[in-house]
Amino acid sequence: MQLSTQTCPCQINPSSNVISAPLLYSDCCQPYHDGICDKEANEEANEETDKAKGTKADSAERLMRSRYSAFVLVKPEYIVQTTLPAQQKLLDIQAIESWAKETDWAGLEIVAHTPKLGKRHAQVEFKAYFNIPDGLQAHHELSAFVQMKSKANNDARWYFLDSTVEMNISQKQPCICGSGEKFKRCCGVYLG
Repeated sequence: MQLSTQTCPCQINPSSNVISAPLLYSDCCQPYHDGICDKEANEEANEETDKAKGTKADSAERLMRSRYSAFVLVKPEYIVQTTLPAQQKLLDIQAIESWAKETDWAGLEIVAHTPKLGKRHAQVEFKAYFNIPDGLQAHHELSAFVQMKSKANNDARWYFLDSTVEMNISQKQPCICGSGEKFKRCCGVYLG
């Protein structure tokens, strides 16, 4: 069976007994995964969000779901390219790929989505389930996202703010998302 005719990984929730009609991969996360720039094109874009291609997530929750599916389907380029552009070069794509391959993913539960925190931020609380020899485990996280507008065409895209990436930035410097605000009053609230 082709992947596009299978249930999308982000639609599987092992903690829920609710029976519904889950979306197929082709109708859910595949358009996001297929549309993202390839690694070479992204390097040429050099952090220019207006050059990003493809279907863009209309919410932080939608981006979270597509990122979870990218982990399950081992698409590390998508993980990197949907992380805040200022953090992308600091990510270890081989480590992301290894972790994605080594994990026996079991499903996703969106616990809460706060779509508007200030002008451009959102949060998604989720549980990513995986299997270990002792049974089902969950990685429970509250993730932050930022919506950035392209300077060229005012197009807005959501990006994941990776709090595990170490950056040398002071609280008084301009924010890494390009908002024009000080870091401490913008993304620093979620990365600090």
